[in-house]
Amino acid sequence: QVQLVESGGGLVQAGGSLRLSCVASGSIVYLGTMGWYRQAPGKQRELVATLTSGGTRNDADSTKGRFTVSRDNAKNAVYLQMNSLKPEDTAVYYCYAVVKPGPMTPWSAYWGQGTQVTVSS
Repeated sequence: QVQLVESGGGLVQAGGSLRLSCVASGSIVYLGTMGWYRQAPGKQRELVATLTSGGTRNDADSTKGRFTVSRDNAKNAVYLQMNSLKPEDTAVYYCYAVVKPGPMTPWSAYWGQGTQVTVSS
């Protein structure tokens, strides 16, 4: 089985920084796009930032310039550096990865359980 485990969430003051980490484990032959989405209460899950295995970025306008996604393929990990945090960034942040678990298994999208980020005024 493929699992994505996030860490690094917490409570931070506006203007502060956090770094989220996500590690994929289990059966992984190939890792494709990895990144982050978030969901605030009462709102739909939305893109934060993703990074393909080839280095192509897809960033949300609301976080562009403040958040940076990176990955370490050797560790099957993806990170989100969040700077200049705003109260509107408060949400559960979910790790996302497209994985091919094995040669007989198709590519599939996987999600972590989420980590809470709360930004106070």
